Amino acid sequence: MAFRGPKVWLWRWRRNPLKRRADMVEAWVVLGAWVLAVVAGVLAGWTAARGAEQAMALEPLARTSTVARVTEQVPGSSAGTGGTPGTTLRVWGKVRWTTPDGTARTGWARVWPGSAVGTPVTVWTDSRGRLVTGPATPAHARARALMSGGLVGVGAAAVPLVTGRALRACLERRRLDQWDTEWARFGPLWSRKTW
Repeated sequence: MAFRGPKVWLWRWRRNPLKRRADMVEAWVVLGAWVLAVVAGVLAGWTAARGAEQAMALEPLARTSTVARVTEQVPGSSAGTGGTPGTTLRVWGKVRWTTPDGTARTGWARVWPGSAVGTPVTVWTDSRGRLVTGPATPAHARARALMSGGLVGVGAAAVPLVTGRALRACLERRRLDQWDTEWARFGPLWSRKTW
């Protein structure tokens, strides 16, 4: 195991007679990659979070709550729950609703187990009268915006870091090739016997 001395901060920037030009280039590549990663990650994440937040703020304007009626008996029992929202999981049931232009439509929506034919259910429709999910609550909108901003920010920050790592690998390969060339030139001089 090789001995390593104490960790020296900013060792790439210190004066050293053995430091090569490639070491300085590598130091600038590392610094540039980290600065770009932080800036790109923050800007991309913030932009994505704001965009997601604005898109979800517009959801209630593009969606309308409509009363639909259950068209088929829904399997299950509402015994013990009394049909109270939040006390049991909803199941899929076939419903019928009327679009703003007066057209009757049918589709599948989440209803309470054991709902009878004709039971009213609130559904959300778009401007064409198609079923859509309900708009996000403020807490869900905030969570989605934070999650999308975080994921986009991490992805954007990864690009400069990966690029910097690839550049460092190229510099390392070049450095090893230079060492091979120098060793081929000086190695025979050192391997001679002096006696």
